[in-house]
Amino acid sequence: MNLRQATPDDASVLAELGALTFTHTFGQMYTSKDLQDFITTTYTVEQHLIPLTDSRESFWLLEDENGQAMAFGWVGACKLPVPNLESNAGEIKRLYVHPDHQGKKLGSRILKRMLDWLGDEGFGPLYIGVWSENYGAQRLYARYGFEKVSEYEFVVGNHRDHEFILKRS
Repeated sequence: MNLRQATPDDASVLAELGALTFTHTFGQMYTSKDLQDFITTTYTVEQHLIPLTDSRESFWLLEDENGQAMAFGWVGACKLPVPNLESNAGEIKRLYVHPDHQGKKLGSRILKRMLDWLGDEGFGPLYIGVWSENYGAQRLYARYGFEKVSEYEFVVGNHRDHEFILKRS
């Protein structure tokens, strides 16, 4: 396996893996129209190129020995609705593992690297938004020192997900 920082050339791979993983994990929660509209506006090459060219953002891509994408993560400056947000706050924006590779601790591997990058870049404290019923993700982040500090709504079409904001100081 190879864990590397993604480049703009990886935008289509990230968009495709993001759409696949989001649909597999959360797709059953939404109407077909809401899901399709969200996927076609959020998981595009263009939407990935913007942060891929921003020096304050970073994508990490984990590939198998054949160069196939298995998982990815995205970190950068925090944009969550956090009251009194610190100016140097960082955010784990995405941590997605291909459905065929879940349960193999690949997310932990990427998370460790992203936490290192955020620290090296001077970000702190760190935040992440997580669905209130994604208990596995909440347990993973708790192992790395994240604690619930707030809540917000994540909108997908006409659906509103109850999300937790976790913080690591």
